[in-house]
Amino acid sequence: MRIEVLGPGCPKCHGAAENVRKALVELGRSAEVVSVTDINEMIRKGVMMTPAVIVDGRIAVQGKMPTVDQMKAILKKEQEA
Repeated sequence: MRIEVLGPGCPKCHGAAENVRKALVELGRSAEVVSVTDINEMIRKGVMMTPAVIVDGRIAVQGKMPTVDQMKAILKKEQEA
């Protein structure tokens, strides 16, 4: 699983990345977590609002910082897909 956290490096972007990592730990899963800070790359991926989280190429969250529980639900749903 590849998870990308997109944003310019603001506190909410860092918080989103931290919540992704916490959710992975709580679920006992591993994934490649990558930060994307390049605006052009964000646009290419279809992201217009940050922070954003992309899981395996699909935009899961955009324009808000997900909570740990929200990320856990997203990760569970992605695994079932």
